[in-house]
Amino acid sequence: MEDIYIVMLVALFALAITDLVVGVSNDAVNFLNSAIGSKAVSMRTIMIVASLGVAVGAIFSSGLMEVARKGIFLPGEFYFEEIMIIFMAVMITDVLLLDFFNSLGLPTSTTVSIVFELLGAAVCMAAIKIYTQGDGNLSDITNYINTAKATEIIVGILMAVVIAFLVGAFVQYISRLVFSFQFERKVKYVGSIFGGVSLTAILYFILIKGLKSVPYISAETLDYVNNNTWLIVLIGFILFTAISQFVMSVLKLNILRTIIIIGTFALALAFAGNDLVNFIGVPIAAWQSFELWQSAYATTGVLPSEFAMTGLSGKVPTPEILLVGAGAVMVVTLWFSSKARSVVDTGINLSRQGDAVERFNPNWLSRGIVRYSVIFGNAITSLLPGSMRNRIENKFDKPDSHKNSKRFDAPAFDMVRASVNLVVASVLISIGTNMKLPLSTTYVTFMVAMGTSLADRAWDRESAVYRVAGVLNVVGGWFVTAIVAFTAAAIFGSIIYFGGTIALVVLILIALVLVVRSGIIHSRKEKIENEKKKFNKSDIITINEITSETSENISNVIGGINKMFTKTVDQLGYYDLGKLKKNYKKIEKLEAEVDELKDNIFYFIKSLDENSVEASKFYILTLDHLQDMVQSISFIARNSYNHVHNNHKNLKFNQIRDLKKVDDKTQVLFDRITRTFDNHEFSNIDELLNEKNDLMDHVSELIQKQIQRIRTSESSPKNSKLYFGILLETKDLIGSTMNLLQLFQEFYTEAKSTNY
Repeated sequence: MEDIYIVMLVALFALAITDLVVGVSNDAVNFLNSAIGSKAVSMRTIMIVASLGVAVGAIFSSGLMEVARKGIFLPGEFYFEEIMIIFMAVMITDVLLLDFFNSLGLPTSTTVSIVFELLGAAVCMAAIKIYTQGDGNLSDITNYINTAKATEIIVGILMAVVIAFLVGAFVQYISRLVFSFQFERKVKYVGSIFGGVSLTAILYFILIKGLKSVPYISAETLDYVNNNTWLIVLIGFILFTAISQFVMSVLKLNILRTIIIIGTFALALAFAGNDLVNFIGVPIAAWQSFELWQSAYATTGVLPSEFAMTGLSGKVPTPEILLVGAGAVMVVTLWFSSKARSVVDTGINLSRQGDAVERFNPNWLSRGIVRYSVIFGNAITSLLPGSMRNRIENKFDKPDSHKNSKRFDAPAFDMVRASVNLVVASVLISIGTNMKLPLSTTYVTFMVAMGTSLADRAWDRESAVYRVAGVLNVVGGWFVTAIVAFTAAAIFGSIIYFGGTIALVVLILIALVLVVRSGIIHSRKEKIENEKKKFNKSDIITINEITSETSENISNVIGGINKMFTKTVDQLGYYDLGKLKKNYKKIEKLEAEVDELKDNIFYFIKSLDENSVEASKFYILTLDHLQDMVQSISFIARNSYNHVHNNHKNLKFNQIRDLKKVDDKTQVLFDRITRTFDNHEFSNIDELLNEKNDLMDHVSELIQKQIQRIRTSESSPKNSKLYFGILLETKDLIGSTMNLLQLFQEFYTEAKSTNY
């Protein structure tokens, strides 16, 4: 009888390790965003500081299953068998749910997910108990569930979202009025006070949020801290103000950078100290439940379906060795998880100062919010005196170094905003903890970052609808987290209850397969993104670099077109609908790559040095020719697919044979062009241009031959339409290719003559 529960415990701990990986990948956004976005220190330093914070937080974690202690469900109302089913359903759901959000690159709350999973699984099990006993109704579920706590959590979520956003916006607005964007000058005068306030706030955060969870702190010490909090804060402010002045004056260090490093450490420490139990608390509680039942079974022989889990109502301690092991897993995940970087990128891009390639598409709600916000803002501004408006505008005026940054990899925002993000998030989480409010660190840190972005005018008329849409997507995802966590855990719980061991094994295998599959898909997606970065060079500032970049773009696009043309002709000959459809989908990818190049024209032009500005026209015309070429092959692939998809007659043998001859000739030409640009053998361009007329004449002859067929034997208008379309687009494709070669030759010759 014990064997099945031992297997369940092993499965729970295996799921816990997986949960640690996917959970840290998502929650890393909480403490990495500000430091990474501001680029205050190197990425290596950020990771070391965050790793130290996570390790210390894990080791000194209280090891208490916080959500059970808060009483989401009442363990004494369930038997051991039912408790194990609840825990299995929770862990399977948590792994799948967090991995899903990681794959989307969206931050969500691990606390909310575990709470609603426990709630959903417990409600399911309570409902089953009520109906199997046959002596109650659904209203009796309140006897099993702490509905007051669940309501408090939901209200806390809503409050955290709104308050964090508003406070972040207010504090950042005041900070920007004090520092302006030229904070390097202002920090000399007010930096020590700002440092004193910020470091004191972080101290308060560590004391209130972190100290309470450290098991080695005596009750007397905690009482002293609680009774003398304001005295400690006052002394801390005076001390840290003096230290900040010493750091700036004597050590010549940037106090903002110091705040960011310490703030990152503090948030990472609090995350591990508090949220670690979200991942390993359930398996530990299951382990303790098993020990309680095993002890009772050895003495009384009580069955697992009859042993009430009253002993689980108290605190659930965690052995230190497990905390150390969990901390190690979290640190390793921080360094190697690509999904963590995806989630962090989402937060940074939504708060980026200035223009960027937007990830989210605007919707009717984001457009409405932006439109009425602009109207409201203009109305408020009109009430202010003109002199005050001018002073405020001067504070938000960005220096030329901000406006004309020549690097794509410039910081997403400055160190003032990064410091405010960390300090405000720390203070709000501290206050919420002190007031015993159920806050999510993810919700607070993300919404503070969004509020500071708004106040800092990072969401201007060019980007506001996209950024607001992104925030709405993320916030909407949070509520989806709660709903899906509750529903999925309830469904899995019922499946395990009625399906028994077989259902449990199947669910675990499905979960593992889905997580592995998700990892493989994400790796492929990341590989594609890395390939796309070849189209997105960050420092193209000289003629030689422009030549190299353009050569690579031309080689990639022409190589892709060459493969697509050959595949389309071959698949059209075989009348293969499936492969034609697959080929057409690849064309869409090629179109997207060229579109992305055109999207980045603005940033490309800004990145050029003064001697290379004239090259902008060349780059723009190159992209125009590439787009014409992609449109031609897209027309060929789309019409070939539609022709077969509509079940029209296949092209005749002679037509396919003639198209294959054209394909052979273009394949030879395109292969030579690709080699020319790959090897930078630009002297061969003259020879390539000489082949234009022969190839054009061959296509023209085929057009004339088809005209003769129509007058004598051709009887299918659909075939003629497709055949003419392919030949005419092939002419356009060849023409655009040759125009591109001629343009490149002229630019390259001129560049050599001017010795760039």
